[in-house]
Amino acid sequence: MRPHYSFVVPIYNEEATIPELYRRISSIMDRMDGPVELILINDGSRDRSWELLRELHQRDARVCYLSLARNFGHQIAVTAGLNFARGQIVVILDADLQDPPELIPDMVEKWRQGYQVVYAQRTQRQREGWFKRFTAYAFYRILKQLADVEIPTDTGDFCLLDRQVVDVLNAMPERNRYIRGLRSWVGFRQTAILFERNPRFAGDVKYTFRKSLGLAVNGLVSFSKVPLRISTYIGLFSAAIALCMAILVLYWRFFAPGSPLTGYAAIIVAVFFLGAVQLVSIGILGEYIGRIYEEIKGRPLYTLAEVQGFHEAETPSPQVISNGHAERR
Repeated sequence: MRPHYSFVVPIYNEEATIPELYRRISSIMDRMDGPVELILINDGSRDRSWELLRELHQRDARVCYLSLARNFGHQIAVTAGLNFARGQIVVILDADLQDPPELIPDMVEKWRQGYQVVYAQRTQRQREGWFKRFTAYAFYRILKQLADVEIPTDTGDFCLLDRQVVDVLNAMPERNRYIRGLRSWVGFRQTAILFERNPRFAGDVKYTFRKSLGLAVNGLVSFSKVPLRISTYIGLFSAAIALCMAILVLYWRFFAPGSPLTGYAAIIVAVFFLGAVQLVSIGILGEYIGRIYEEIKGRPLYTLAEVQGFHEAETPSPQVISNGHAERR
């Protein structure tokens, strides 16, 4: 029987949380008014997560799983789950239980009211340090100001998507995927459900500062051309300063020959300033060129080591997925 609901959960080194995750999600699945599939995506875990997914599949036929051939990252793991999801309603949530599965019935109720995207919006982050809270708060508001589309603040990937929205996302050829941004870009009727984000149930934090910074840069570059404009403005500003300095140096040279600012110190400061501006501008340009390079290489988004729980007649059974479409190998 084709499922009506699909729950998509990326997994990376979550052996400590998988039993509790299954217990809480299975209780929600039992209460749903239609067939449910739970899609677990093993994103190259190095612990026993893969073994636990196999055990869950053998114990509960509703549990399906994909095992990626290596760690491709959270956003690609979510994309893989969306590629295989068969339900009319698809829910994305993380495995660390900071996204409470108990919100799913409320999301479904919003869907019945006609909304095709229902995203969970955080009102508070429990047991997170001030630096994490501050940087997250600042990033979402900077992104909202700079992005070409309005991306809601304080939202992650925890959301409900209608089948029509999932089909549009799967058809998009984008490779550097920022799901919460793409979710806003596609449009459709959208609304929020407010919640307090719980602390991680067990295990270590997977989104380190470096990964969070990379995701933030990806979001800014993917949905805004403002950084390119900023580098242009900085260049114009630097040119204006250089012109003013040239005028001042000429003035000091002919009318104030004893001024210390006409020596090597002023020249070195000017050289370092202009060099910094050039390097920053080249770095910003490099981020955009790098994404062009990734897009034109044409490599598959991910490779699969194992797929279990899907009927071949209903879903692709590929070894490689490229640009959201199955390719048999």
